[in-house]
Amino acid sequence: MEARIEIAAEKKLIGKYIAMSFLDNKTFQLWSSFMPHHKEIKNKIGTDLYSLEVFPVGYFNEFDPKNDFEKWAAVEVSNFSEIPSGMEDLVIPSGLYAVFIHEGENTKAHKTYHSIFVEWLPNSTYTVDDRPHFAIMGEKYKKDDPNSEEEIWIPIKNKI
Repeated sequence: MEARIEIAAEKKLIGKYIAMSFLDNKTFQLWSSFMPHHKEIKNKIGTDLYSLEVFPVGYFNEFDPKNDFEKWAAVEVSNFSEIPSGMEDLVIPSGLYAVFIHEGENTKAHKTYHSIFVEWLPNSTYTVDDRPHFAIMGEKYKKDDPNSEEEIWIPIKNKI
C-alpha cells in the first residue's frame, strides 16, 4: 500500500449527513437522498463528489463498530452564501493527510481501508488525527466498475 503525504488546504463543503455506525451502514440511503438534489448547490468547485466521515474525538482509541459517527455526501463550494433546503455546510480544516488510491468496485473498499489501518498506519510514523476522513470521487470514479478509482484521504499526525 502506497501513500502520498499531503497538506490539504481548508475545504468548504455543502451536503447531507446521517448518523450511522459501521454495523448499521446507511451509506446507500444517504447518497440516494443526496444525488437527486446535489445540482441545487450553487458555487461548486469542480465536479468531484465527497464522501466523508466525521468521527467523535478519540473514536479510534477504543474502536467499536457499534459507535456512531457522521457520514456525509457533499460537494466542494467556494462559499456558503446559498445552502439548499435540507442540506448543511461543513468545513474541513487544513492539515496533514495520507492519500491512498482505491481501485475497483466500491464494494471492495473495505479491503483498502483494512490495508490502511491494519498494515500501513501501524508501520508508519503517523497516527490518525481527529479531523474528517474523506474520499474524493472524481472523473475516474465509476461506482461499481472494476476500473473505478477514488482517492481516500486519512487525517494523520506524527506519532509522539
